[in-house]
Amino acid sequence: MSDSSPLPPARLHPEAELARAALSTPLLSRAARLARWVGPDTRVDAGGGLVEEQLPAAAGLLGLTGTDAAAYASEAWRVALDAGLVEIADEEAGTVRAGEDLALLTGGSPHDVLEVWLAALEVVLADASVPDLDGLVDTLGEDGEIDFSSLDWDPEAEAEFLDGVLGNLYLLTVSEDVPAGEPVPLPALAASMIVPDGMGEPTNDVLEQVSDAMMRLDDQFRMLEPVGLVEYQPVDEALMADTGDSVGEPAPVDDADVSRYGMVRLTPLGVYGLRARLLEAGFAAPAVGELADKGADVLLDGMAHFGQSAAWAETEQWLARREPPVAAEELLTAARGADTGAPLRRLRCQQALSLVGEEAEPAVRDVLDDPELGGLARVWLSERGAAGVPAPSEELVFWLTVDTVAAQLQAEGNSEELQALVEGLAEQHSGFFAAAWRVDHPATADVLEAMGRLHPDKRVAKEARKAAFKARSQRGG
Repeated sequence: MSDSSPLPPARLHPEAELARAALSTPLLSRAARLARWVGPDTRVDAGGGLVEEQLPAAAGLLGLTGTDAAAYASEAWRVALDAGLVEIADEEAGTVRAGEDLALLTGGSPHDVLEVWLAALEVVLADASVPDLDGLVDTLGEDGEIDFSSLDWDPEAEAEFLDGVLGNLYLLTVSEDVPAGEPVPLPALAASMIVPDGMGEPTNDVLEQVSDAMMRLDDQFRMLEPVGLVEYQPVDEALMADTGDSVGEPAPVDDADVSRYGMVRLTPLGVYGLRARLLEAGFAAPAVGELADKGADVLLDGMAHFGQSAAWAETEQWLARREPPVAAEELLTAARGADTGAPLRRLRCQQALSLVGEEAEPAVRDVLDDPELGGLARVWLSERGAAGVPAPSEELVFWLTVDTVAAQLQAEGNSEELQALVEGLAEQHSGFFAAAWRVDHPATADVLEAMGRLHPDKRVAKEARKAAFKARSQRGG
């Protein structure tokens, strides 16, 4: 996942709702209870962890029982310490006190609560990247440092792997190509990190790597569920019993079995948390609604690569803050331009105007004679059955065609829809290329080259490439 190209926009739940969800997560609620339990007799060791003799009391406070009770209590304590809910009062004496951030959970804003939760999330993510520490003492060197090579574990690589998996899960969650709320099969998520792009049938070695990755992820998602990042259905233990310590090939035989291999879904809180981490890491990770208070120019450029549903939702929020006639004028003004992004701005403008409704008509009629917006205006008015719409000149028709294809290229690339559009244009207008190369549009040559690349008929494709050469020569390029 590149940090240079923007991700699809996330649809975030309101912060108040997310903060309530954060407070109800098992791990943060346990950490908060331990922080309120802290008193003058509470003691920690040199690393800040609760001393062993106090773990049973902490586990009892949290209602934890069983062989893992002390471990869960210790984890909650680490979260409380690293999230600022408790702090060391005296290192030598090993005393602690309630931290300043504890008050934020009850008296702070929703954003304050979410900041505390994000700190807790980082603790859990760090723990999830650590392997089984049985025998860790044997790896300590004479200097007291851990010999990672003897563990066959690279902490940076492990953290990067988990970050990559979570990044892919985020991308699948916010993408409009995937049904909202659809859980992701664990084999598919593991394969997205292991199977090379373009590989047809995975080799046995690759399948084994995917299987190993699934087992690591099964452990990690079990750890990440209590902090509220994911909802997780673990790998069916019967599968592991059938195959020893591996689940075998990751691809199930039929859809009825897929859930047995593990299913994971980001929660709304998880979407918020991963987006915050992506932003901190330098990724462009937009959210629907961020552009609502910006100008029309920022709106149209910002929505350039939004999916249709997200663009619709963003535009609705933007329009809700403006009077319709004023909004229409702002949109049309922002749609002008001869830069490379202008065709897509005009397409987004036309889509936005469809939400304004009939109150946009005066502003649209005002641009009927505009060389860049006249075609858009005629299309918009004609779609609404408006009277008195002047017929476009042939020159305007060709200009609008080039502008539309240029916008589609920017929005979708070489999609099947665009290929169908290209084929239709060439079929409907026998002399299209003979006239199109003369169109005075900055994108004419690029559009004709794309048509030559996309059209399946070699003769037509060659004609398009020749027209593109003429257009480039005409513009001196």
